[in-house]
Amino acid sequence: MSIPFDNSYARLPERFFAPVSPTPGPDARIVRVNGALAFELGLDAEWLNGAEGLKMLSGGQVPDNATPIALAYAGHQFGNFVPKLGDGRAVLLGEVIDRHGRRRDIQLKGAGRTPFSRGGDGRAALGPVLREYVMSEAMAALGIPTTRALAAVTTGELVMRDTAIPGAMVTRVAASHVRVGTFQYFAAREDVEALHILADYVIARRYPEAANAANPYRALLDGVIAAQVELVSRWLLVGFIHGVMNTDNCSIAGETIDYGPCAFLDAYDPAAVFSSIDRMGRYAYGQQPSIAHWNLIRLAEAMLPLLGDQEDAAIEEAQQALAAFGPAFEQAYRAGLRRKLGLGDEAAGDALAAEILSAMTTNAVDFTLFFRRLSGAVGGDDGPVRSLFIDPTAYDAWAIEWRRALEAAPQDAAARRADMDAVNPAFIPRNHQIEAMINAAVDHQDFAPFETLLSVLSRPYDDQPEAARFAEPPLDHERVLATFCGT
Repeated sequence: MSIPFDNSYARLPERFFAPVSPTPGPDARIVRVNGALAFELGLDAEWLNGAEGLKMLSGGQVPDNATPIALAYAGHQFGNFVPKLGDGRAVLLGEVIDRHGRRRDIQLKGAGRTPFSRGGDGRAALGPVLREYVMSEAMAALGIPTTRALAAVTTGELVMRDTAIPGAMVTRVAASHVRVGTFQYFAAREDVEALHILADYVIARRYPEAANAANPYRALLDGVIAAQVELVSRWLLVGFIHGVMNTDNCSIAGETIDYGPCAFLDAYDPAAVFSSIDRMGRYAYGQQPSIAHWNLIRLAEAMLPLLGDQEDAAIEEAQQALAAFGPAFEQAYRAGLRRKLGLGDEAAGDALAAEILSAMTTNAVDFTLFFRRLSGAVGGDDGPVRSLFIDPTAYDAWAIEWRRALEAAPQDAAARRADMDAVNPAFIPRNHQIEAMINAAVDHQDFAPFETLLSVLSRPYDDQPEAARFAEPPLDHERVLATFCGT
């Protein structure tokens, strides 16, 4: 098969990237090819599953027209600026135009050392590869902007982390791999020419409407801010915690990228942290909006030379753009909560949302189960949702006011339930299920749990009675207290 690869990023100046060849594993085997995504990209899943496809997916053969490169970028990691990071274990093969006319990056993650590896081995372990595959595909099924997983392969070698564990690669598909840290990389070097080139590239590829604005670079900044507002508000509405919201993990395209120590809430808690490396709670669940804003401030700082000829004018443009984040986020998040509660009235819905979230925190209520079961209470069956509370009277008091708000906006009960179920998933990638799936694959070479989990999570908003156990929270002995990056 001849894949119509291009690599527009490789046509940028050489300081934007480093040419690099992927390093294949000694005995690569396919774990899974994402057939639906392959079709969307215009690729032949059967070919990808074959010997020639395996060579490409494992780095053993660079396809014709591909130009493998590792991208340069910087980043703030837990608030500390590192002027040179870059793709330390990822190789961008190139881009394809999908069936919808969109340009999509295809990247091998875990493909060996690059000039940006900083002493690392450039490899990926099987557990984190499977986590990224499941998490990214679950997020796509939830309707949240995300990178995707085209394939996972084992490499036939061991990689050293705490112990020797099986190596693997994931083929990642993204709208773009440009990050806030990419702009920071050139701003730190005072390379204004490169900032112009990069911004023009991003506008042409991701924000073409900005090209016709009076100030195209301000319009670009506005576009990125709007994309992050949508993304992070939707994270919170499904209980997702990214875990490492460094600026090098903040996509200019507004996609969820770099699934390291990510997790989903079980019991609702704004202070919830799972990432083993987030010891101070910088990236806690409830901190994510403020961190997104902080990251966008860093982007605006890097873009100052583009926003105006005079520094004062550029700062004013940046401040105006950034001032829109808070109100836009609150509007998106509150509207999402109202939809989850089946309410349209803004004043009543916002007050009821704040009250129930407070009660859920006090009562350690499972976030996903509460909202999914609440639709059943529309018809008067309060038992399943009420049982989630340590003190059920906290729900009872709230439910009286909730029902009054429902009555103020009459709607057929079945239609209201359907609307609520369409935004309140029954199934999320629960942490204990992810860990069990990884353990089965790593310890026993058993990929059946991986396949089963993917199947269930592909229809998160559907009732699947046969998969009821995947909707349940962990038992006490199953609780996952920490998640790990994998590097």
